[in-house]
Amino acid sequence: MTRTDAELTAAAKQAGELLATEKSAAVQRQIKALDDMLSSVTLLEPLSFDRLVVTPAVAKFDPGQLGVALTAPAWESYAPARPAGLRRLTGRSRYKQRLDRARAEYENARTAYLRAESQRGRALVAAKAKHDREVTGEHARAAAQNAEVARRRVAFADGDRESVEWFVDRAVAASRYLKVFPRDYQVAYEPKTVHVTAELPPGGIVPSARAFRYIASRDIIEPVPRPDEEIRQRYRRFVCAAALRVLHTVFAATPAEVVDAVGFSGCVGSADPATGKAVRPCLVSVTAARAAFSELVLTSVEPVTCLEYLAGVVSPDPFGLQACAVTPDPRAGRS
Repeated sequence: MTRTDAELTAAAKQAGELLATEKSAAVQRQIKALDDMLSSVTLLEPLSFDRLVVTPAVAKFDPGQLGVALTAPAWESYAPARPAGLRRLTGRSRYKQRLDRARAEYENARTAYLRAESQRGRALVAAKAKHDREVTGEHARAAAQNAEVARRRVAFADGDRESVEWFVDRAVAASRYLKVFPRDYQVAYEPKTVHVTAELPPGGIVPSARAFRYIASRDIIEPVPRPDEEIRQRYRRFVCAAALRVLHTVFAATPAEVVDAVGFSGCVGSADPATGKAVRPCLVSVTAARAAFSELVLTSVEPVTCLEYLAGVVSPDPFGLQACAVTPDPRAGRS
């Protein structure tokens, strides 16, 4: 049945409006994810040395078809029927021929069966030996990793710089958000103070569209632009939330005896529009003492205001890659 032009137009409009709605919902989900950058970290279990201990990942040996014995040929399937009645007298010669052929076929089948069953047995032994080697290797790998974790735990408690940096590196990696932050970062430790320098996602992480709408007259879906000022404000909020997220991650994973202050510097790699040379402006920097940070309710704070409360600095225009006016001393900060 042929559809009318009006029906086709209505169907196109319905499909276009549905796609526009789906694209708008995707933008809203992305905005919510950016807004939850800071509050979501409070739901994560802090990293601990116990969580770094591994259990050997050993699967039970599964021989598959190798574990299924082949079915031996049965003589009953080959034996010819004995002649009955008068045929017992007249058909003895033909019966003997059929019997001889049947015996030959049976013996051939049995020989093939024994050969195949022997091959299966050898393959089963080889597969089990390979599995046992893998199990041994996995146990050895887990034991070596756990021994390293145990060694690092002792050194960490003593304030060993390398071990503290090693552990904090893993804690920060475990808090990765949206698969984009933190990506590239460095951890430095001096007595009682950790400083993390990380690469921030560029301003494009904030959607340039506020929503999408379907224009029936042109049969297109077009974005509803997000105001430039809103994009800049949202990105500024994002970089502050990223800084506070890292501070929380490190404080939550470390004891006060080892780490009493945490600093963060967030940078973005770019090109200088005037010279074309690679630049990496610092957009946000903050250092906080544990006592001050522990008083914060991160699920309720406004990131920019909170960062300023901690005596941190943020670029007046992170979206425009304007560097911080001042980068605090990692050892400074509100106490």
